[in-house]
Amino acid sequence: MSLNYKEINRILEELDLSGSKIQKIFQPSYDTIILELYRRGERVLFLVSVASGACRIHSISSLSMKNERPLRFMQCLRSRIRNGIITEAVQIGNDRIVRLSIQSSGEEGEERLSLFLKLWSGAGNILLVDSNSIIIDALYRRPQKGESSGVSFSLEKFAPSRPSQAGTKPSAAKEFTLRELPGEGSFNEKINRFYSEQAGQLSREALLAEAEIRYEKRKRFLEQKLAELEKRRLEYENAERYRQIGDILMAENSAQPSQNSETVLSKTPKGKTCFLHATDFFSNSPISIQIDSSLSLLQNAQSYYEKFKKAKSGLGAVEEELLKLREAITALEAWKEKVFGTEDPFLLAKMLSKGGTVREKQKNRYPCIAIDNDGWTFLIGRSAKENDEILRRFVRGSDMWLHARDYAGSYVFIKVPRGKSVPLDVLIDAGMLALYYSKGRKNIDGDIYYTPVKHVRRAKDGPKGLVIPMLEKNLHVRITPERLKALLAHANEQQSGELS
Repeated sequence: MSLNYKEINRILEELDLSGSKIQKIFQPSYDTIILELYRRGERVLFLVSVASGACRIHSISSLSMKNERPLRFMQCLRSRIRNGIITEAVQIGNDRIVRLSIQSSGEEGEERLSLFLKLWSGAGNILLVDSNSIIIDALYRRPQKGESSGVSFSLEKFAPSRPSQAGTKPSAAKEFTLRELPGEGSFNEKINRFYSEQAGQLSREALLAEAEIRYEKRKRFLEQKLAELEKRRLEYENAERYRQIGDILMAENSAQPSQNSETVLSKTPKGKTCFLHATDFFSNSPISIQIDSSLSLLQNAQSYYEKFKKAKSGLGAVEEELLKLREAITALEAWKEKVFGTEDPFLLAKMLSKGGTVREKQKNRYPCIAIDNDGWTFLIGRSAKENDEILRRFVRGSDMWLHARDYAGSYVFIKVPRGKSVPLDVLIDAGMLALYYSKGRKNIDGDIYYTPVKHVRRAKDGPKGLVIPMLEKNLHVRITPERLKALLAHANEQQSGELS
């Protein structure tokens, strides 16, 4: 519950801030500032909070928490009003807007500043205004409301509707009275005790609501990835079927035209998809095989064989990714349990201020762009230094090296698992990346030359990153926007798993 205007007036009367010197300034959270004041030899910690549901001013007995890093608004106040004298502290009308008039000594001599405190729940703010009515800075910068640096300050803009708590009817003023709070002492002391006991719980509820949003966002991301990988795993588990279809197409290619097989074109936007109706000699039943009409039956069979190799080699990688995802989901649930079991709002805020991550951010395994796709890893050097470092420390002789022919650009490496050869579609993907990360990307297509890393030699006494390839082969590639977008999006997935 926020203070009403009568309670604000009572606290200002009791504290009598006029003549107080601002010794220190703290900002323990994003919605709270604390002024350490000295008045007639007495130390007063004056708290101002614009937290939703708990807007208030009062003195506190001790400073329970300091922010680990200096915040912007706190730094501004320290540079402009520290060692200043509060000449007046008043509430403007009944509008829950307090003005602290401050006489400060700066580099430019004496200046008179005003600190406006708008104690409106859900719309609170703190503004530092100079003698020319120009806003120096604001706790919350809201340009659309005229609450930002360099903007002319107007009380009408600051409180546009001027919704006085006294209301428009005389009887409405009776609705707001001083709360009857238990305990001994002044009203300020009672308010301090009340918020010490209750405000923490209010802040905790807001923090838990934020944690719930982060949890749901992260959970949706993990569940979506899990569904995609499960679908891919089922597809890869049927890898043997791709080989069988390849065999059927090879048999159809070798056979003489007969009544048992015919090619029927389907109506598609690109007009390249058609179906071959044949007999599946593995199950002795009819089958319709999707093929590319622009390719021969032999080439279509080779395409299915490539899918078979890719699925067979990628199954292990997909299962490994699935295991990591399930571990991440388990960690997420543990994180939620820990967060929701934390009673102290300050500790809770600290947990969320660290990014709310379920796991620590992993260090990059490679000093370059790395794309993991279906069990194959592409390494892309963005500079001569990265190219040289990859070649020295992160590839073996059996890995593949690619570079755009006739254009300056990145080296692309394919990490090749032991005992495997590089499928054509993987080679084309790497070639597409090599062209994209070169000065020839605007040409859409171009020549790439490639060779195993064992045939690449660093140029002796040459500039860093310069190599001399041998026994290289040529590959002509065309950038396919959809495929390239999928590859690049896959690279970014490594950074999408964190709560933000």
